[in-house]
Amino acid sequence: MEQHVMRGAAAYEGGSPSVGAARDFLTTFLARARNRGMKVSEDLVERARLVVSELVTNAVKYAVGTVSLMLELRPGELAMTVADNGPGLPVPKAPDAARIGQHGLEIVQALCHDLQVTEVRGGKRIRVHLSPL
Repeated sequence: MEQHVMRGAAAYEGGSPSVGAARDFLTTFLARARNRGMKVSEDLVERARLVVSELVTNAVKYAVGTVSLMLELRPGELAMTVADNGPGLPVPKAPDAARIGQHGLEIVQALCHDLQVTEVRGGKRIRVHLSPL
């Protein structure tokens, strides 16, 4: 492993408990990074927690089976990947203050400097990048 790079991965069997478990895993991962001397701001932790909540919520809502979360932290960037076996790719909707719900991808796009959605055999993979502030 490269110096100053941390990686972590977890898998969840779906359902709403997966969302909290993913947030907890992310929070513990970032706390370990801090303990190892990496710069991790509270702002990054809070933004990342919201993003992982939105991504895992969508995965457990639209997919069946295992949802995986992969984290990679290096100086200046946190990458998070959520993969599931759900059909179709998420499509961003135009902002609409009157719409109730379905704002998750808008939130993710607003908090991340990069969003990649990739169709893979048997599902999809969503990778986002957040820069520490």
